[in-house]
Amino acid sequence: MGSTVGILKTLRHVLRPEKAPPPRSGRPLALVYRGPASIPGCSEAVAGLLEASRWGFDVRYTGPHEEIPLTAESLAEAAVYAQPGGGDLDRGYRHLRRHRGLLRDFVAKGGRYLGFCLGGYLAGATPGFALLPGDTDQYIVTPGATVEDEEDTLVDVRWRGRNRSVFFQDGPCFLLEPGNKASVLATYPNGAVAALVTPYGAGRVAVVGPHPEATDDWFTDAGLPVRQAQDLGLDLVDAAMAG
Repeated sequence: MGSTVGILKTLRHVLRPEKAPPPRSGRPLALVYRGPASIPGCSEAVAGLLEASRWGFDVRYTGPHEEIPLTAESLAEAAVYAQPGGGDLDRGYRHLRRHRGLLRDFVAKGGRYLGFCLGGYLAGATPGFALLPGDTDQYIVTPGATVEDEEDTLVDVRWRGRNRSVFFQDGPCFLLEPGNKASVLATYPNGAVAALVTPYGAGRVAVVGPHPEATDDWFTDAGLPVRQAQDLGLDLVDAAMAG
């Protein structure tokens, strides 16, 4: 009897899911990464942007300490996966590189990837998920860059023909290969690409270097004048979901 009880306990441990599966609300599921490859406030700002969009998302967090794990099974239920801003690219990729294949599969099969700042870097290839027709680089090292350090600041961009000022902290620019199918949404003053949307397999990838999702406290905490740019973030979401 004791042996049987031990076996049953072992089976329950093996068969019991460690974390809950994605909820089924009837609305399109948007998974926002929150974990060691992000920093406090970034994931929440992206979640707020998605909740404010016109797509009626059921927005949930995914990550190593969240209710929903970042797995192929969770992504299979999702319409969009969002990678928010964070810290250093190499450190962020170390935490996420084991998910590279499943994220590429998710988008290739029709999923949407949204990348903000570090999430934009991670869409590149060196290192990254290789979801772009090209790669990324630091905007601050490009010739003629209007920002030259990694401090919190504002950056000017031209978004769909309109000049805007957006929160910025060492964000990427996007380097596109000739003959690519990407649509450039925004450029920095020196012409470097600041935001784009591109097909990847049956899915779409939308990335941005600055932070249009930034909330007012980001600006006030950094001693910067508040510049609302959520409409640009919503445009990015729309670009990802269209088609």
